Amino acid sequence: MPDKNILPLCGKPLIGWSIEHALNVCSIDRVIVSTDSEEIASIAKQFGAEVPFLRPSKLASDTSPEIHSWKHALNFLATREGKIPESMVSIPATAPLRKVTDIERCIAEYEGGNADVVLTIVESGRNPFFNMVQPKVDGTFELVGSDSSKICRRQDAPEVFDIATVAYVANTSFILSAESLFSGRVSAVTISRENALDIDTALDFRIAELLMRDRLTQND
Repeated sequence: MPDKNILPLCGKPLIGWSIEHALNVCSIDRVIVSTDSEEIASIAKQFGAEVPFLRPSKLASDTSPEIHSWKHALNFLATREGKIPESMVSIPATAPLRKVTDIERCIAEYEGGNADVVLTIVESGRNPFFNMVQPKVDGTFELVGSDSSKICRRQDAPEVFDIATVAYVANTSFILSAESLFSGRVSAVTISRENALDIDTALDFRIAELLMRDRLTQND
């Protein structure tokens, strides 16, 4: 979806929802948008975010690990301001149905002191140990996972979750030294499937619009 982050969702650019969410979390001191787009930067500023730099285009592709964008932002602050915050919160633009309380729960989990990174998860609709298959070289299919054939009931399968894009909270020193979020201690906060809806396709966008319109109508 070209220009997805600024497409209007119920009359507001998609990124505008995330900026407003961040601005409404009392414990977030600064809201900075990282983008390689002058247009997105301009819209972000209109919604009250800082845009002190433009991200290099090599860090803005669909294949760029998000952690590299975080490193770039932190290194910019270290160079420009001589310091970085002790912790950071990433609030992706693609989950506009999140609630401020979802972000606050992630921050509270991080402040518990048991993790380098807190991410958000939702209960998975599919379980790789029970009802997901993968192709074999001969063209037939098998269950995913070497021990899957021993599991006959869904209740017996290990519990699994999908990672959501509602929010991430991380220790900045860890981020600067790590190449993967999972190289450190990771904790998670479970989010409702509606709040965690991640917009990746045009269909996702249509569903998000319907759900958001219902919310706005209920709040009128």
